[in-house]
Amino acid sequence: MRLFRSGEVLGIAEATLEFVIEASARTHPNEYMGLLRGEDARSLGLDEEGTVITDVLVIPGTESNPVSATVKTSMVPNDLRAAGSVHSHPNGVLRPSDADLATFGSGKVHIIVGAPYGRDDWRAFDREGEPRDLDVLSVGLEDPQERFFDFTQEDIDEELESESPHDRGWEREGP
Repeated sequence: MRLFRSGEVLGIAEATLEFVIEASARTHPNEYMGLLRGEDARSLGLDEEGTVITDVLVIPGTESNPVSATVKTSMVPNDLRAAGSVHSHPNGVLRPSDADLATFGSGKVHIIVGAPYGRDDWRAFDREGEPRDLDVLSVGLEDPQERFFDFTQEDIDEELESESPHDRGWEREGP
């Protein structure tokens, strides 16, 4: 996979937007918070330069209540694919608060999802809090679980055979 070269965010993958809306609804009445990551549009089969938002990172230790969500900044990865943030407003207001604007400094796109969490209950903003267009793109995304579990028992046996008992921590010293 090639890291994207263009900083322009072209849109959000339809499946990613569906995930964000569902996660926001499930978190209600508390706010939902995540960080957006993107893929190079060409790696997704699009014939233009730019980035498509494809992933949402949920940061360990994020604290949430009905009026705010706080991310532990020490847990945020240094990520070249970072594109912005997403969070919900359980009150349904689809515009950034002053607190939101204070966190919009990094990233190019910030999405707010509001109750009642329907298909049209979201808006995108730039880092200054100005509304921006963000196309919803029908692109095929790899299931991360398929990548993670893409191995067979033969692969496991081969890996175990290539390691020495010491590498596996099975070697016992002494009586």
